[in-house]
Amino acid sequence: MSLHVLDVEPRDVAAAALGLLLDRPAPEPLARLRLPDGAGGEIVLGVLGASHVVTARSGGSRLTEEISCDAVHAGGQPLPRSHRTAGYELTSAVVRVGCAELDATADRLRGRAATEPGWLLGAFPGSAGALTALTAQPLAGGGWAWDTWHLYPDGDTGEIVTTSSRWIP
Repeated sequence: MSLHVLDVEPRDVAAAALGLLLDRPAPEPLARLRLPDGAGGEIVLGVLGASHVVTARSGGSRLTEEISCDAVHAGGQPLPRSHRTAGYELTSAVVRVGCAELDATADRLRGRAATEPGWLLGAFPGSAGALTALTAQPLAGGGWAWDTWHLYPDGDTGEIVTTSSRWIP
């Protein structure tokens, strides 16, 4: 179980502010989970201020993915719907939902993070729906796949940002 109640205000509060930054030094996360692949590689999942950083290692190679409001300013790009580069691919989606759907998604993610291995969840103050969740699994033959959820409450509605990444060195 890796569920963290964070006593900090989130820095990222809207999907439009998110960007993607690859292969830069990872910022210090508020919460982290390290998972080995059983073959000498590992992945470190990190919750930032309502965003995330992932550092994956496999077969002597390394990849860092940061999705945050700081990414564009640090040389990244606005969060794309899809991105591919040598051995790495990302897809993302942003949906606006009602408060009930946002809260139901938050409850489902909390339940998974509390009971399933390979999950990291950071919950932020102010709303039960303010959270970031990540999960990862090693790929057969080397590499990693991971998924993330960023939930941003906004009054009677909210945004859910999902990403799915795959890296084969």
